[in-house]
Amino acid sequence: MKSLTEKQKNMLDFIDDFLDREGMAPTVYEIADHFGIKTSTVFAHLKALQRKNQLSRSSKARSIALKKRPARQVPHMSFVLSIPLLGRINAGLPADSPVVVEGEFQVTGKLAELAKHNELFALKVSGESMRDLGILDGDIVVVQKISTPKNGDIVAALVNNETTVKSFYMCDNKTVELRPANPDYSVQQYAADQVVVQGKVIALHREF
Repeated sequence: MKSLTEKQKNMLDFIDDFLDREGMAPTVYEIADHFGIKTSTVFAHLKALQRKNQLSRSSKARSIALKKRPARQVPHMSFVLSIPLLGRINAGLPADSPVVVEGEFQVTGKLAELAKHNELFALKVSGESMRDLGILDGDIVVVQKISTPKNGDIVAALVNNETTVKSFYMCDNKTVELRPANPDYSVQQYAADQVVVQGKVIALHREF
């Protein structure tokens, strides 16, 4: 097998660091932005790394998985905390607001620091409306409790006592848009006083 080039090593290191920091794989666009290169160049490097059995990926966003992640020091148990894992949140049309705690989800590192202050909860995702942002059916999203998101944040939002996960946009002081990331779904518009933001999605977990 051919050895890795310096650029390929740097790209693997970035993907590895991104996975640890964000809890999900970077998109091709995020890799291109980090290195200041074209997306076509990123695709070429990823294909080369696939041939060298360094990673796997599909056509879906955030599907990059490293085959040979370096061994890392296991965090001390004091830095591993549990957060409540609630019922399924819909990535489609709004669904009944989850009120049942289904179990616990463990977080480490920076997420554990937030968990110490009871700022986090986890939700199971149902549906494919956020597919193109890499959030798939069956994923678990980690949500930080906030009430004032920025435009473009992916949020868990309560609308008329129902909950959904979408990209948040405040169009004016009276209207909120909850935008999907799948052309099969429509943008949802609500009066601002109908939308209660439960939190911002800050990490994602997927089992293969």
